[in-house]
Amino acid sequence: MSADASREKFKAYLTAKGLRVTSQRLAIYDAALARKEHFTAEQLLEHARRIDDSVSRATVYRTLPIMTESQLLREVDIGSGEKFYLPVTGGGTQVAQVVCVDCGRIFEIIAPFMEWYGSTVSQKLGLKPVSQRLQVSAQCIAYRQHGRCPNRTKK
Repeated sequence: MSADASREKFKAYLTAKGLRVTSQRLAIYDAALARKEHFTAEQLLEHARRIDDSVSRATVYRTLPIMTESQLLREVDIGSGEKFYLPVTGGGTQVAQVVCVDCGRIFEIIAPFMEWYGSTVSQKLGLKPVSQRLQVSAQCIAYRQHGRCPNRTKK
């Protein structure tokens, strides 16, 4: 989906939900979709304010669930008490998250087996899968050997 089509999808979703299309929501949208790495709500607030300095923290926190419901963002919970977000790209390819316990960076790898696995185990129970996730916590080998995590600067 092109950037313009995605933006129109967001505007249409807001309208369908009876919500106003505001410059603040569009700044949050633009800031979120420009991100290439996982981000928190606070990081999004910082980036959105560079686009429109009137964006409030409350508007960011109210807009994030709307963007996940509309399938523009994916919410990632790594069990740290803080949620992370990432723009949805592609056609529903299953991914697994690998979280570095040393620097906290979240890596995503394509995991096409997940769809098969989820369907197989669900069907055996007479169920249909709705969602699934695979998350691995891992230690940085370089950090353990040299005291430095090469991914820390990329965070």
